[in-house]
Amino acid sequence: MTKIFLTRMIPGPALKELKKRKSLQIDIYEKDQKISHQELLKRVKGIDILIPLLTEKIDAQVMDAAGPQLKLISNYSVGFDNVDLEEAKKRGINVTNAPCCESSESVAEHAIAFIFALSHRIVEADAFVRSGKYKGWDPNLLTGTDLLGKTVGIVGSGRISSAIARRLHDGFGVKIIYTDIKRNKDFEKAYKAKYKTKEQLLKEADVVSLHVPLLPSTRHLISTKEFKLMKKTAFLVNTSRGPIVDELALIKALQKKQIGGAALDVYECEPSIDCNPRDNYELRKQPNVILTPHIASSTIEARQMMTTVVVKNILAYLNKKSLPNKVA
Repeated sequence: MTKIFLTRMIPGPALKELKKRKSLQIDIYEKDQKISHQELLKRVKGIDILIPLLTEKIDAQVMDAAGPQLKLISNYSVGFDNVDLEEAKKRGINVTNAPCCESSESVAEHAIAFIFALSHRIVEADAFVRSGKYKGWDPNLLTGTDLLGKTVGIVGSGRISSAIARRLHDGFGVKIIYTDIKRNKDFEKAYKAKYKTKEQLLKEADVVSLHVPLLPSTRHLISTKEFKLMKKTAFLVNTSRGPIVDELALIKALQKKQIGGAALDVYECEPSIDCNPRDNYELRKQPNVILTPHIASSTIEARQMMTTVVVKNILAYLNKKSLPNKVA
C-alpha cells in the first residue's frame, strides 16, 4: 500500500484518478488552513508520497519524520523554494513542481491588472469614492498616466514574461525591454523586445515587472541601489516571490518619492505584510501601493490544472516513467 499525504485539499477533479486506485492510501489534512509544523511532522510519518503547498517548509526535519520510504514530493506550486532540494537529493527523494500554461496566463493577467491599476490610480480612486470625498468632476482629480507608448521592463523571459509581453506589445503598443541571466532570442523576435542589463532596464523602464524564481542570487535583487536607478514616475510590480524585493528599501523609496508606486502580490516575510510590524515603515499606509494576498495564479482554471499536473507527476512515478516536471 502506497501512502500519500496532502497538506491541504486541492481543487479540481484530477484527484479522483488517485482515489480510485485501491493500491493507494490517501490522507488529506482536514482543516482549510495552513497545517502547523508539529502536525505536519506527525502526519507525514510512514508516507511514500507527499503533496505539500508552497506554505509548507519541507526540510530535513520533515524528511526525517516521514522516514526513508518517502521517495516523491509532488509540490503543488510552480515555485519550489519551500523544499530543500539538496537534502532531497541526498536522500534519493524525487521533487516535482506544477507548472502549467493556465497558471502562467493567470499570473500574467494579474500583473497587467496591477500595471493598469497603478497607471490609472484605480485603487486610490475607489477608496476616494468610498470615503465620500467625491464632490464632482475635476480636471485635476487623481490624474493618472496612459500606458500607450510607455516602456515596460520585464525581469526574466520565461512563460509568464512571454504572456505579459504578448498582451502588452500586441494589444497596447508598449515597448518591451527585458533582462535575464542570458539573452532569449525567441523572446526578442516575438515581441520586438530589447535586451538590457539590469541597470539599463531600471533606468529606462516606466514599469518594472519581476518574474524570476527565488534563488540566493535573486534575493533582494531589487534594493536601495536599484530604486535609485529607477525613474521617479516608474512603477514596480512583483508577482514572483516576496524576498526578491528588499521590502524596507521599497518603503523608503516610496517615502522619498524615488519611484511612482508599487503593486505586490507577494511579501518578504509572508504572510506578514511588513517584516517588522512594530516599526513605522508600513506598506499599508502608502496610498500609491496596491497589495493583494498572493492570488496572482488564483483562478479556477489555473488551480485545477495545477492539481492535474501534480497527479500526472505522481502517476508517472507510480508507473516508473520519467517524471514530467522533476526539479530534483
